[in-house]
Amino acid sequence: MDRAGLPKRRFVLTGSLAAAAAAASVLSGCSAKSTPKATTAAPEPRPSTPEAAYSRLVEGNERWVSGDLNHPDRDPDRRRLVAEAQDPFGVILSCIDSRVPPELLFDTGLGDLFVLRTGGQAVGPVVTGSVEFGPMTAGTPLILVLGHQRCGAIAATYKALRDGTSLPGNLQAIATALVPAYDLTVNDPGTDPVDTMIRNQVKVTADELRANADLAPLVKKGSLAVIGAYYSLDTGEVEVLTGRPAGSASASPSASTSASPSGSASASPSASPSSSLSPSPFESASPSASVSVSASVS
Repeated sequence: MDRAGLPKRRFVLTGSLAAAAAAASVLSGCSAKSTPKATTAAPEPRPSTPEAAYSRLVEGNERWVSGDLNHPDRDPDRRRLVAEAQDPFGVILSCIDSRVPPELLFDTGLGDLFVLRTGGQAVGPVVTGSVEFGPMTAGTPLILVLGHQRCGAIAATYKALRDGTSLPGNLQAIATALVPAYDLTVNDPGTDPVDTMIRNQVKVTADELRANADLAPLVKKGSLAVIGAYYSLDTGEVEVLTGRPAGSASASPSASTSASPSGSASASPSASPSSSLSPSPFESASPSASVSVSASVS
């Protein structure tokens, strides 16, 4: 064996070991946990009044429309914070439509909102009880009923009631619940009867909740507001139809017009927003109208 070659071999071996150690160090660094980000668990105090809660929703919707989103309350810190208890500042009753997720279009996160979703915002005892939960047990200061442009549930119901036919299966229960809004629409259909019925359904539902025996005292006291609103699929804007808290700003510059299902903006006699919590003309819809019409389509 040529011993003269040993130093060179030792050098190669030593160099290989050093390279392996360096690689191990790099791999160890890659597997190490990154420095945790600053917590965003409680970026803002919870709104405690109807006006403050409404303003929070307006600001979130403006970010949604512009695309300048905060994505608040959506990290592990927030998840851990609300894991044991929740204290949402609003209740949203909206449609099941996949294009209208309240948490996204108001740019909110975990623990911010109670959200209920039914076809066409149809209500019944279970839904009403669920809406009451926040205001009656946790002092939630705001309820917002949210209808939306091109609502399939209301379009199908309008056609069935107009033609005297029934919807399949339990969908007929939705149609029956929407009869008061249909009756109002027949009396004043506007240029787009389906869009008019969508807005009427929002107002009927908001007015019924505002006059609810358990919620009405909270509304009268000023600790709760019940708002009816309309969401445009085209623009992302939420337009207030009824029940805006007194003293609060307008929800959007589009409040004076409505986006029709065809996408064009058109004036609607039912679209004028209310600037107070005073009862609207839609409280005149009576349960008896629902019974008489639903009997003819069942």
